[in-house]
Amino acid sequence: MRPARGPQDDPAGDVVRWAAFSCLLVPVVLVVYGTSFGGAAVATLGLFAVTAACRILLRHSERTERAASLVRVQDGQPSAPRGRHSRGGAAPQRGCPGGTVEYAPPQD
Repeated sequence: MRPARGPQDDPAGDVVRWAAFSCLLVPVVLVVYGTSFGGAAVATLGLFAVTAACRILLRHSERTERAASLVRVQDGQPSAPRGRHSRGGAAPQRGCPGGTVEYAPPQD
C-alpha cells in the first residue's frame, strides 16, 4: 500500500508552479523597467513555451521512473533507484588505479 501523497511530495509540481509564477512576474518587471509591452509579451510567450516543455519532460521522466521501479519490483530487484552521482563500486573498478590520485608538479 502506497502512502498518500500530498502537495509537498511533488517536487516537479513545485518547479512548474515557480516557473508559472516567474512567467507572470517577468513581464511585469520588464514593463516597469522600460521594455515595450510587445517585448514583454514575446518574453512571456517564450517563458510559457519553455515552462510547458519542461513540465512535459518532468512528467515523462516521473512516469518512466515509476514504470522502471515497477519492473524492478516484479523482477525481484531492489526498488531503490541509484542516483546519478552514486558510486558504482570500488575505486579500481571505476578506473582509478589504487583509488588515489597522485599530484605531479609541472616540469620546468
